[in-house]
Amino acid sequence: MTTTTTTRFQSSVSGARDGFTRLVHAEWTKFRSVRRWTLGMLAMAALTVGMGLFIASGSGTDANSHPEELTIGPDGTRVQDVFQFTHRPLRGDGTVTARVTSLKSVDGGTTAGWAKAGVIIKAGTRPGSTYAAVMVTPGHGVRLQSDFTKDVAGESRAIPGWLRLVRSGTSVTGYESADGRTWREVGTVKLPKLPQRAEVGLFTTSPGIIKVQREFGKTAAGQTTSVVSATFDSVSVQNQQQPPQPAQPAQPPQPGQPGQQAVPWTHTAVGPSAKGGDEFQGSENAGTFTLRGLGDIAPRSADDDPVRLAFTGVIIGMIAAVALGVLFITAEYKRGMIRTSFAAGPRRGRVLAAKAIVIAAVTFAAGLAAAVVLFYVSQPVLRSGGFAPPTYPEPSLADPPVMRAVAGTALFLAMVAVLGLGVGAILRRSAGAIAGVVSLLVLPVVIASALPVSAATWMMRLTPAAGMSIQQTGTTYPQVENVCLPEDGCYYSEPWAGIGVLAAYTAAALGVAYWLLRRRDA
Repeated sequence: MTTTTTTRFQSSVSGARDGFTRLVHAEWTKFRSVRRWTLGMLAMAALTVGMGLFIASGSGTDANSHPEELTIGPDGTRVQDVFQFTHRPLRGDGTVTARVTSLKSVDGGTTAGWAKAGVIIKAGTRPGSTYAAVMVTPGHGVRLQSDFTKDVAGESRAIPGWLRLVRSGTSVTGYESADGRTWREVGTVKLPKLPQRAEVGLFTTSPGIIKVQREFGKTAAGQTTSVVSATFDSVSVQNQQQPPQPAQPAQPPQPGQPGQQAVPWTHTAVGPSAKGGDEFQGSENAGTFTLRGLGDIAPRSADDDPVRLAFTGVIIGMIAAVALGVLFITAEYKRGMIRTSFAAGPRRGRVLAAKAIVIAAVTFAAGLAAAVVLFYVSQPVLRSGGFAPPTYPEPSLADPPVMRAVAGTALFLAMVAVLGLGVGAILRRSAGAIAGVVSLLVLPVVIASALPVSAATWMMRLTPAAGMSIQQTGTTYPQVENVCLPEDGCYYSEPWAGIGVLAAYTAAALGVAYWLLRRRDA
């Protein structure tokens, strides 16, 4: 009896699978047999490529007009390395300690949140050389940063504050303290390129303050210069590594004490744009150091993402994808053919699933071909417009971010087609379904330009248009502020998050469509 039941169950499962496979094949045959659907798919691909090429041809930049200012970090990243440096040499292991007593804007205005003052060990004064620094910032507390791209948050957010760096071989550990007696470790970093003889000391710098003014259809963004002044006391440098010991604020170490270098301090304005003058100064008076500077020690983010720029043409191809998804089911309602489809597959959920698989597969395939073609034809156009090395390294399809953007564009088109299918099954009217889905995808992009940045960001995050964030190929860093607006795709730092939002809308539309298919007449 048990054997018979198992055999029947297996036969039933096998039959169900075979039946669903035949249902998918029938939907595929139906799709390729209707000429206008095939032509519509080709039109979607052509519109995506054509609009992307049009956008690329109208885009330009003068980012390479000052190639002498380009600085490359230890790992090949384009970086900013401009700051005021008060330093002395350190051979081998050792410790540098200081208290930052103040950090403020020179003109008395707003101090940039990422203004920095602290202690640093650096391979030398050459811009882009390896380093580690522990610092205080007005807006982000104590940070341990190294080699431009690495950032570790400390616990303290108060100024004044004590800071310490301890070098042991190629390892550098940062510490923070509120009183100079009790120390907390911020973190440890590895600097494999740090030479035996390095420069240690004090630094200060400040990026500009970004201001954005928005009106409907128009955005003006600019950056104001922010020069800061930082003061330090209780500064000490020890030539050998020692465990952190309490320092005495009232009795700052004097040059010539045992274990310290009786070497004069050197004041250097580091960076290609550090011209000296009033913006960069360093001085010492009775153990108190005053440094003035501006700039930044951080990765250099490009103003534009040329790969994403060309792929924004998908917004036109997307309309064709939505129309195809809607018509793939509403055309059957219009002609009464849906009854035949349900007669061939009485389980209506399977019919909907088969249609979703077919429309997703063909849209993804056509979208992938269009994205690959668009990438190759748009890059020469963008390079001629100024998006060229050294500021904009030449992208390759083998680069993971580019590969994700290309495949993600195809995935985005496939998802909006399935979303159209679901809404078409719900409304059973072509015009209303197409207009509704296109509005959900396009209107947020239009409205975002009229809203404050924070409101626009949240709106884009919560609508299906969030799926376009998959096209980002630029790297963002939390320690670098830049102007990147929501309508330009900057609303999710994680590109896959936006596709997740679109997937949720698509799943919800299919779920409602399935529920309605089971409860109403064909």
